[in-house]
Amino acid sequence: MHRSELTIDLGALRRNARRLRDVLGETELWAVVKADGYGHGAVDVAGTVLAEGASALCVATMTEALELRREFPEPRIVVMGPTAAREVAQAREAGVELTVADGEVPDGPRVHLKLDTGMGRWGAASLSEVPANVVGLMTHLATADSDVEFARVQLERFEEATRPYSHLTRHAANSAAALRLPESRLDAVRCGIALYGLSPFGGDPAEDGLEPVLRWESHLAQVKRLAAGESTGYGRRYVAEQETWIGIVPIGYADGFRRDLTGTRIVVAGERRRVVGTISMDALAVELADRLPIGTPVTLIGDGVRAEHHAEVAGTINYELVCRIDSRPARARRSVLDA
Repeated sequence: MHRSELTIDLGALRRNARRLRDVLGETELWAVVKADGYGHGAVDVAGTVLAEGASALCVATMTEALELRREFPEPRIVVMGPTAAREVAQAREAGVELTVADGEVPDGPRVHLKLDTGMGRWGAASLSEVPANVVGLMTHLATADSDVEFARVQLERFEEATRPYSHLTRHAANSAAALRLPESRLDAVRCGIALYGLSPFGGDPAEDGLEPVLRWESHLAQVKRLAAGESTGYGRRYVAEQETWIGIVPIGYADGFRRDLTGTRIVVAGERRRVVGTISMDALAVELADRLPIGTPVTLIGDGVRAEHHAEVAGTINYELVCRIDSRPARARRSVLDA
């Protein structure tokens, strides 16, 4: 029996892509598939969203771009992160588009110039010269999920700076802006988290017509009874106040179930149960209502338990949780539903 199993529902992914295309109208949908498709499998995700009308794939590194190019010879692939000088020739040969945030525009590859309009991260302060191989202009919105007014300020700065170059493809919107800020959609939007059926606002993705794509399951590997005063896990953070049954699940922070998820709820035998004690590298404990057999199914994400729930407990965002799930064969089995 595998430690855990990840199920990627490509049917849900298709429906999310269609939902976004309905929202966007004539604006192009560019799929962000960096970090192995936010932990969902970049190749599977890319093939599915391209079939649903996505017109470009966006990644963070040249390595990610080249891996996708081997599988997909034709579509646009845009590297959004910085690239080294030695990677320019690779981009030219593979037909990969680069992003330049500052400095000289390299000859050969198609290039997107990035402006910093308020993110305070990658990007130039202004546009000076736009060489012939520049095909796009972009910026990144810092607060589309939390402060729409500042996002509008950024958009105004971007549109003013790029107005003389409106013949180029202009793109600024992420998932949050694409869903809630129509004026941000411009020529193309770069959607990541929404494609995977995860809320860019930390709430219920169904509110925006989205379905979670990833399901994460495991099982009870041991069941034991704690007498009153007995504990489980490092540091004795959980001490039973009365006789209590607990289950040990062979998933821990090395698998991506963070150490600060103590107290979150997972589903055991169809019921939501509380994770207790300190989460170990390779195991966690869950409080049970009664004794259950070894092998009883456990759902970590799915069956109503959302990544957003876990993120709230951990004080983080759903993006981080799914990106950190370890899907290597040594840790998990990965299956794909293609319906």
